[in-house]
Amino acid sequence: MKLKFNPYYFTATLLLFATEVCLALFLKTGFIRHSFGDYLVVVVLYCFFRSFMQLRPMYLAIFVLILAFTVEVSQLFKLLDLLQLRQNKFAAIVSGSTFSALDLIAYTLGVLSIYSIDRSYCKKQLHYKTDKTLAAKLRKNQL
Repeated sequence: MKLKFNPYYFTATLLLFATEVCLALFLKTGFIRHSFGDYLVVVVLYCFFRSFMQLRPMYLAIFVLILAFTVEVSQLFKLLDLLQLRQNKFAAIVSGSTFSALDLIAYTLGVLSIYSIDRSYCKKQLHYKTDKTLAAKLRKNQL
């Protein structure tokens, strides 16, 4: 793992986070608010970590999925109540309030989506770099 700033993923993080905030502020119920919001939150996390870390997409996807599942399972065991943090607004927002198996499905689909997108992006970058390097070598040999 290397620390390296990626402005594309950082921009994606900001835009997706703004979308999440809009969903939370303007929609109070329904599929978009709950299921799509859960789908989107793992994409935001993935993009955030990818903004600062350069590592294999598979490792990051697994890490984000484990993180999301951990938060969801903590709702099942009412961890905030056990730690007496239910009144802490920040902890309540981050942790959520009720466990749902559908949330686990939404997290999984979100991680699979962003992993697929990132993997195809990485392949394109690799081909671009390879083609660029090959072109430079060809130019050197021709001169």
